[in-house]
Amino acid sequence: MLKNTCIVFGELLATAVLMFLGCMGCAQTSTFLNSHLQCSINFGFVVLICIQCFGCVSGAHLNPAVTLANYIYRLISLPMAIAYFVAQMLGAFIGYGLVKASLPENVVCSTETPAGVCITTLGEGISEGQGVLIEFLITSVLIMICCAVWDPRNAKFGDSTAIRFGLAIGCISLTAGQFTGASMNPARSFAPAVWNNAWDHHWIYWVGPLVGAAFASFLYKYVFRPTGEASQEDLPQ
Repeated sequence: MLKNTCIVFGELLATAVLMFLGCMGCAQTSTFLNSHLQCSINFGFVVLICIQCFGCVSGAHLNPAVTLANYIYRLISLPMAIAYFVAQMLGAFIGYGLVKASLPENVVCSTETPAGVCITTLGEGISEGQGVLIEFLITSVLIMICCAVWDPRNAKFGDSTAIRFGLAIGCISLTAGQFTGASMNPARSFAPAVWNNAWDHHWIYWVGPLVGAAFASFLYKYVFRPTGEASQEDLPQ
């Protein structure tokens, strides 16, 4: 019980760090101009930090979509998956709250989102359908990376996991950030929406990532996963 509590608390802290450092790095003021490139690279570095610090504690999912994939891949029990979700949502809320407390009221994102820093919105000319498709596709790519990392055939490359994820997040953010904000993470989109009361197209950042996570994890599990791999029943709950 104590071990599980430490794991969940670690996930809460990891998600809070993700939101605080990630969103702080996307801030833009009248005296400090930011760019899409800098924001994307910053989030990649922040993910690297979170995985390096908390990967050995909780796995540093940082994202309900990753936790859903972890559950589908049978590496975590349903009660723990729910606990992870709660920790991620609370951690994101706290982390973004620290951003709000640390920055001036008039700070916006590098994409010039009028409602506030780090809010995920659709880019100019992007329809809701296109937004869902983009979030679905980029989250599917992220989850394929996760499943490959969890694949025992890649176990010998564990030392570079933080670097690989950081580079992957940076690449995906550079690719899709200007169109949807490249959320891939319901918690990452939910916290700024709550603090700024900004709910335009918010459903996209739940449907796209979660459906993408389910699709990619089922695909990897039944097409690419080696037979004889340890299942959920063989692992700590």
